[in-house]
Amino acid sequence: MRAFQKIGFTVAAALASTSAYALDEVKFGTNWLAQAEHGGYYQAVADGTYEKYGLKVEIIQGGPQAANRALLLAGKIDFYMSGNMLQPLNALAEDIPVIEVAAIFQKDPQVLIAHPDQGLEKFEDLANLPTIFMGKDGFASYFQWMKSAYEGFRDDQYKPYTFNPGPFLADKQSAQQGYITSEPYAIESVGGIKPKLFLLADAGFETYSTLIEGRKDFVMENKDLTQRFVDATIEGWYSYLYGDNAAANELIKKDNPEMTDEQIAFSIETMKSFGLVESGEALEQGIGCITDAKQKSFYDAMVKAGVVKEGIEITDVYTTEFVCKGVGMDIKG
Repeated sequence: MRAFQKIGFTVAAALASTSAYALDEVKFGTNWLAQAEHGGYYQAVADGTYEKYGLKVEIIQGGPQAANRALLLAGKIDFYMSGNMLQPLNALAEDIPVIEVAAIFQKDPQVLIAHPDQGLEKFEDLANLPTIFMGKDGFASYFQWMKSAYEGFRDDQYKPYTFNPGPFLADKQSAQQGYITSEPYAIESVGGIKPKLFLLADAGFETYSTLIEGRKDFVMENKDLTQRFVDATIEGWYSYLYGDNAAANELIKKDNPEMTDEQIAFSIETMKSFGLVESGEALEQGIGCITDAKQKSFYDAMVKAGVVKEGIEITDVYTTEFVCKGVGMDIKG
């Protein structure tokens, strides 16, 4: 009996060793510096979830000087964190062969931030302001949608946003763009005010965000690897939001030393309270869910606003094959 047990333990050890040796290496590029909004990926590294799925994942941090999407297209990384659906839709119009395989954020975190006590209660009230600070990309995309979907917004409201809250803080009759998980915290800390927040997603700008993007040929030729990466990432997100995320946060701060525990805590609470990761179909079918209906609705709205071209086959730029399967929901409990 002991000899049999010894043989069994030896075989088990050999299998474990072989499994560890045979991990598939995956390079994943984020689109900005490490932060809580990337927490699920870091969690899956920190707690061994990627390894459980037979993967050795290297997270390649984005940032001002990074070119991770270019690295994806060049085959230097395997998956990329796409911002929202406008980027892949524009890529499709230009015959750039990318495909979205999961949508970690059901809501885009883009927000318009305003001063309190200015009579601004509904999203459409922002049309009464003389000034909205936003970047040129925002002006070319969601502001065009705002003009199409609501009356009163006009081009002369636009003032360039330089990623400095100073001009907004100095002008109570203004609004400023931002990510709801980030800029409001900075404005409260620096300006000493609790701003009014208007999440574009809740006003009808219904794009998915923080998507997992791959090259179409790579995904089609590596479906098993893609599924394992998606499933492990989803489990990582459930664990990050509802489990012990201390080790993941340490990895985030290691990659981005300017990140603080207070900012991370604010971002996690905001992701939860505004339903960025869990809302809509994701509540019943799991984090990462993508549906044809939501994709078509967003595309139609962007065509109406003149942001994207009419007549393109949007199903060429995403797939529902790898998501909406309830993976990881048991972790939440």
